Amino acid sequence: MTSRQVPVRLPAAVLVDLDALVASGTYRSRTAAIRAGIEKIIAIERERELDAAIVAGYIRHPPSPAEDQDAVAQLRAAIEDEPW
Repeated sequence: MTSRQVPVRLPAAVLVDLDALVASGTYRSRTAAIRAGIEKIIAIERERELDAAIVAGYIRHPPSPAEDQDAVAQLRAAIEDEPW
């Protein structure tokens, strides 16, 4: 994968926090931390798009009352199976 440099301006307070993450070893470098943040934003947006598609599908084809009852029964069973 090729990469391109993207200049970014950040407030000084953000850089202090970013440098603390690097100094603690959480991230190898500023670049690694910024890259991780951007990748997380992209993942969140993809999940949001998928969620919206699922909701749209249920709006177009809502579950029947029997399907609703079955879903509730399955949720109850799953909760009962939890070891808490």
